[in-house]
Amino acid sequence: MLDVFRKFDTWLIKALELAVILVTGFLVIDVVWGVFTRYVLGHQSPWTEELARMLLIWVSLLGASIGFIRRSHLGVDYFVGKLNQRWQTIGQLVVYLLVALFASLVLVYGGYRLVSSALFNGQPSAALKIQWGYVYLAVPISGFFIVIFSIEMIAEIINTSLRKQPKP
Repeated sequence: MLDVFRKFDTWLIKALELAVILVTGFLVIDVVWGVFTRYVLGHQSPWTEELARMLLIWVSLLGASIGFIRRSHLGVDYFVGKLNQRWQTIGQLVVYLLVALFASLVLVYGGYRLVSSALFNGQPSAALKIQWGYVYLAVPISGFFIVIFSIEMIAEIINTSLRKQPKP
């Protein structure tokens, strides 16, 4: 069962990384086109700045999900390193529980409310006429991934600590 979950998790991370790579590539092309039209053609395309902003939202939030699962996020572990192994494990569990709670409430639920409100109001972007609600979908989607990854890390910590305990 755990092997199936790990294979799915590996596939999910690879798909997320591919999505970030593709969106970053589109972002680079968009910015280069905006600079080209401004400085070579003399008049910047009206949609390039808006598209860059939209793509940056998606790259940032999906990238944060990848950084979280890769444990590339910033952390202050100086004081944690001073604790014994048991308290380090408890500290990790508390941190991942708090991250899961924050991601659930703020990113998933709050993001859902943001998307719903923006779609209900029908607020389109100025140049591209894309509803901002679709752009804001990055918030609950990245929150969902962070919650899933937090649960995975909590299960991994519990599984590891149970294997390390001496059997009676």
